Amino acid sequence: MSKITMTTAVALALAATTPAVFAQTSHDTRVVTPNTVMSHSIQPDEIRASKMIGSTVYDVQNRNIGSVKDLVLGRSGNVDAVVIDVGSFLGMGGKYVAVPVSDIKTDNNRLTLDRTKEQLQQMAQYRLEDRNTGAGSSTSPPEGGRLGTGTGR
Repeated sequence: MSKITMTTAVALALAATTPAVFAQTSHDTRVVTPNTVMSHSIQPDEIRASKMIGSTVYDVQNRNIGSVKDLVLGRSGNVDAVVIDVGSFLGMGGKYVAVPVSDIKTDNNRLTLDRTKEQLQQMAQYRLEDRNTGAGSSTSPPEGGRLGTGTGR
């Protein structure tokens, strides 16, 4: 084997085993911070809370089973529950139930739930406010705060 052929073979072997770090520039708009990956625009698999709250929820038979009343966030900032107003008519006579956010599906720009209205009405009532602890009744801090820290800074 000539020296050029040997050098070429070694270069090809190294190229085949080296990760393609410089192969292609991505057009991903995500910004990586120490704890999160954020995007500069809403993604197809995301939904805005402001659009979700108040939206009608349908069952798999396309029947109106309620509307999203609120989203409950945990200390970590994750959505712990989607609160649905079930059975009310003009804001009266219904009750709130909580379902995991993973149970809510989006179907043609609509929210769907694989449960019937009757199943939701049989669930335990979810109270958005706890009179004994004040949970759920607090107002926003005047200077803002951060979820998960327990402080406003």
